[in-house]
Amino acid sequence: MKVKMMQVGPIVTNCYFLIDTDSNQMAVIDPGDEPELIQEAIEETGAQVKYILLTHGHYDHTTAVPALHRVYPEAEIYIHQADANGAGSKLFPLAGEVDGLKFYDEGDVLALGSIQIKVLHTPGHSPGSVTLKAGDALFTGDTMFAGNCGRTDLRGGSYEEILNSLGRLGRLEGNFHVLPGHEGTSTLEQERNYNPYVRMGMEGTRP
Repeated sequence: MKVKMMQVGPIVTNCYFLIDTDSNQMAVIDPGDEPELIQEAIEETGAQVKYILLTHGHYDHTTAVPALHRVYPEAEIYIHQADANGAGSKLFPLAGEVDGLKFYDEGDVLALGSIQIKVLHTPGHSPGSVTLKAGDALFTGDTMFAGNCGRTDLRGGSYEEILNSLGRLGRLEGNFHVLPGHEGTSTLEQERNYNPYVRMGMEGTRP
């Protein structure tokens, strides 16, 4: 398993390539903008795009999806249904733009070669936010950042829900690489110890 990160768009979104080195299959996670640059980086890997996976539906995580869909029409595109129903909204522009859009939810597992990608529904930043667990990596989108969490003042956001989601992630057994939707990466052990929102979520406390 190999993970490559690139940053795209005016909000500097982290787009990830999750690659199964045995099968040479790839999942592109959160292609937020600049599809030409993403395509160029994909071609450099030589891997086959099997999935385009979205941690949530905000435009800075989905803008490049329609263009990549035209280039890689066989790739399956997944989002949580709660984040695909906002046609006409600036925050959720994906609905209606991609034929054959697929939905995943809590407990679903996608196979990428030998990698099992498990879907955890972690609402709070948006109703359909998910965290994708693959090997020792957690792709947390805008739910968990290094030392922080995603904003909850956008449509459908909930501070209570994001604390519950962060508490759930913090209680996962073992350590993981935390790969968020913006800024730098971290580890789950680091976040358990030093992220105040994760700690509040784990303890069930509120400020």
